[in-house]
Amino acid sequence: MTHPVRIGVLGCADIARRRLLPAMAAAGETEVAAVASRDEEKAARTAMPYGCRVVADYAELVSLPDVEAVYVPLPVALHAEWVAAALRAGKHVLAEKPLTTDPDRARALFALARDRRLVLRENVMFVHHAQHAAVRRLVADGAIGEPRSFAAAFEVPRRPAGDIRLVPELGGGALWDVGVYPVRAALHFLGAGLRVAGAVLSPGPGGPGVDLAGGVLLTSAAGVHAHLDFGLDHGYRSAYELRGDEGRISVDHAFTPAADHRPVLRVTRGTASRRVVLEPDDQVANAVREFARAVRAARPGGPPGPAARAEEAALLQAELLADVRRAAERAPAQASLSGTEYS
Repeated sequence: MTHPVRIGVLGCADIARRRLLPAMAAAGETEVAAVASRDEEKAARTAMPYGCRVVADYAELVSLPDVEAVYVPLPVALHAEWVAAALRAGKHVLAEKPLTTDPDRARALFALARDRRLVLRENVMFVHHAQHAAVRRLVADGAIGEPRSFAAAFEVPRRPAGDIRLVPELGGGALWDVGVYPVRAALHFLGAGLRVAGAVLSPGPGGPGVDLAGGVLLTSAAGVHAHLDFGLDHGYRSAYELRGDEGRISVDHAFTPAADHRPVLRVTRGTASRRVVLEPDDQVANAVREFARAVRAARPGGPPGPAARAEEAALLQAELLADVRRAAERAPAQASLSGTEYS
């Protein structure tokens, strides 16, 4: 039997503790080998359920000979440094989204991974949920006719004071934290070739250091447009809708559904409407398994891996996010584009 991928974890971020580490421990294809934190007591608490090693230094963790891969849930401003350090140490890397805030740095990291024959994945988990494949099948089968527009929103309640998402030096802000989701969803369904027609980013009460909300209008060469909303000081919203010339498909709980959530796709065509109820799916477990299989495929003599478009998708996303930032800087600061209706 192939041995599991032994993963070292850099930092004790909430997403690591709540979602990724339990998934890695349960997957069977992965094993939590070590946890590093500059707060050794916090690292010990995080590592305890998994009986793994506690390391007080990030550099020490990436050099451990029995660690095959590294998971990086650090603040985005630290991603490039530690992703590069792990790759140079010969480790495969799973990094939280976004990989970086700079497309050039993202390209350099993927080039480094290719040169060293290592796997580098950006951890955008929702694309691994089966509900989105079901939506694609419905569109391909003509459920809505020709696509005409796409609308998506990911908005979450106010963050507590001191949250890293609100610290500009750590890469905080709504665009990099929650804006990634609707932007990636637009790419997922509309494909490459999207351009930013307009964007606004709304600063918090402390000034322009960190954006708390945003709105984006994208267009495609085929004339399909996408309206995206995101924010860190809102009532919770996680949804998208694909609209065509003959109908529409609406999805709620789109981006962070619980593993036991039973998705419901609402399909409207003309005056008729129906609900397509799907089986629950665990996008976190799926993302962990996909990473493990990519690592196994990269091992000498390993099985052939699936044709991976992960790098292309990550780089398209990085370019589009950077374009959103540039477009917003050219526009006056104002409230988020809002009012998108889902029915």
